[in-house]
Amino acid sequence: MPTPDKIDAHQKALSLNLDATAFGSFAEIGAGQEVARWFLRVGGASGTVAKTISAYDKEVSDDLYGSGTRYVSQPRLLAMLDNEWAQLLTQLTATRGAKTRFFSFVDTVSARNFAGSNECHGWLGVRFQTQPLGEASDVVLHVNLRDPSNLYQQEAIGVLGVNLIYAVFHHLGTPEELLKSLAEDLSLSRIEIDCVELTGPAFETWDRRLLHASLITLGLAEAIVFRVDGKILPPDEMLYKKAVVLAPGAFDLVQEFHAKLIQTTVAQIPQEDLAQSKGAIGLFCLSEEGNPVTKSPLSAPQVVEHVEELHKLGSGVLVFREQELYKMCAFVNRFTKARIHFAVGLSTTIWALQDRYKDLGGSLLEGLAKLFRENVRLSVFPMPEAKLQQLQASGKMTGWKWKAVDGLVHANELHPPEPLDYLYQYLLGCQFIVPMRPVAN
Repeated sequence: MPTPDKIDAHQKALSLNLDATAFGSFAEIGAGQEVARWFLRVGGASGTVAKTISAYDKEVSDDLYGSGTRYVSQPRLLAMLDNEWAQLLTQLTATRGAKTRFFSFVDTVSARNFAGSNECHGWLGVRFQTQPLGEASDVVLHVNLRDPSNLYQQEAIGVLGVNLIYAVFHHLGTPEELLKSLAEDLSLSRIEIDCVELTGPAFETWDRRLLHASLITLGLAEAIVFRVDGKILPPDEMLYKKAVVLAPGAFDLVQEFHAKLIQTTVAQIPQEDLAQSKGAIGLFCLSEEGNPVTKSPLSAPQVVEHVEELHKLGSGVLVFREQELYKMCAFVNRFTKARIHFAVGLSTTIWALQDRYKDLGGSLLEGLAKLFRENVRLSVFPMPEAKLQQLQASGKMTGWKWKAVDGLVHANELHPPEPLDYLYQYLLGCQFIVPMRPVAN
């Protein structure tokens, strides 16, 4: 049934209920049956809903979908999809298949518990046909729930689920169209989508990497991860309980030096950090805001281009919406309590100390406090004096002094203008900033 663009969840659910060609099942674990509830309460549900089920009990869930996976995970979601889809086709293909586009919607969600101690996230997926008796396609999402209460999180899942089902029948023109339709009536402060997996004939011509990058450029996620092997995963599955080394930069020119920053810093992570974590991982960090000097945001194709160049150096890439170091480490600390090590050149440290942090009332002091309270160390590698002289000549380092050794300036030989130098020396003395030796050629 044709409907205008940008309609709310109530209108979307009713529109699908009145569409005689769309019919499907709902299976939801956690956060109530919020998606099915929309279709049941708007009227005409018999036109769309074949079945709803909510297997909350673990033994019941294992009996239906198999054991051996975490209950809120992509493998569990895919097992749910396989089971529900097979049952739907077995029961209804003979009587309705020739005139019906079937779908199965499933989700498995961990909403806020009573104590507020759990990770609030979930997986949602829909398997669907674009035409009767056609081959099925899948859309699978990983989401983080940001609302402060269980009730609000349930509401957000309900809206997102309706958006997802409506989108696969009405908004498959382009990747951007699909993603924008998923986010309607939901802000990033409520829910973030940090992983989208697409399979099937509906998406044969789509570039999955471009779609993934669009989660950042469209403002749907705080950060996304690109693995070297090309597998798309949410950041938490890469970062969970790891000792993390982050190498941020604009990466307008990618060099072997950048890989050595990560390798050297990972090799020098203290044993006490490793003992309290599940290993170590090093990742490049790219900001969608682009180069802090030129202030030119990256498009989704430019993000993909930068990622491909960085992958040649052998490490994965975290792509962030914003470029402040304290925002990067605050995000990573959602998934690990281990210390975060930034592997940076001297120029990044200079930029961090000169940033005015205009979005913070406490300016520079608040920005640095937010950074170093996150259990962070800056591992700062030396910089050729000639490059520092270029920065100073451009007017970006007024009043800074340094002493070069063998043509290089180390972090402990750099002096900002006073009174900033007093703060800088304190950070060095407390080993919040750790001078590193030059990387080997």
